[in-house]
Amino acid sequence: MKKEVLRIWPELNWINDDELREKTAKTWEIALEKSVLSPEDLEKIPFTLKAGADLKVSFMAHKRCVVNIAQESGENIQSFFGEELPIDMDVLISGAILADVGKLLEYELDENGKTVQSKYGKYLRHPFSGVSLAEECGVPPEVCHIIATHAAEGDLVKRSTEAYIVHHADFMTYLPFVNRLDV
Repeated sequence: MKKEVLRIWPELNWINDDELREKTAKTWEIALEKSVLSPEDLEKIPFTLKAGADLKVSFMAHKRCVVNIAQESGENIQSFFGEELPIDMDVLISGAILADVGKLLEYELDENGKTVQSKYGKYLRHPFSGVSLAEECGVPPEVCHIIATHAAEGDLVKRSTEAYIVHHADFMTYLPFVNRLDV
């Protein structure tokens, strides 16, 4: 399974801390073991169920885009603001990679192969299940904070700088699919 996780997540190599990289990969391994979805499914299924049946952007295309935007944003923020707004790039990248890992428990395929919300997903959204999976692997609290706060649930608490970056990278690549002005 580790080989498959590394295949779908080449961005894991951007995490310099070996222990954090391993814990991040292990979280994906456990999520895939518990999920009915395969790595191949993740490259085909839509990244959100809220954009309608015509959405062609896959889960992995969206997720990898979020990680790339977060990484570039973190580097730019560091370049312009330096120590005035410090960013832990390993925490940022790990959090971006793990932000939607809980969706592997929130989604399932129906009898026609269509992606639908699972019974589990009706009770617990992916920020909650994602934190649970990450904590099972010993992922540190600063990364779990990103998972917990990347979606609307995070609007109720203060976010770390890394969490703000992931939140905005996620929403800037989500909202245009569900709520854009067409003129």
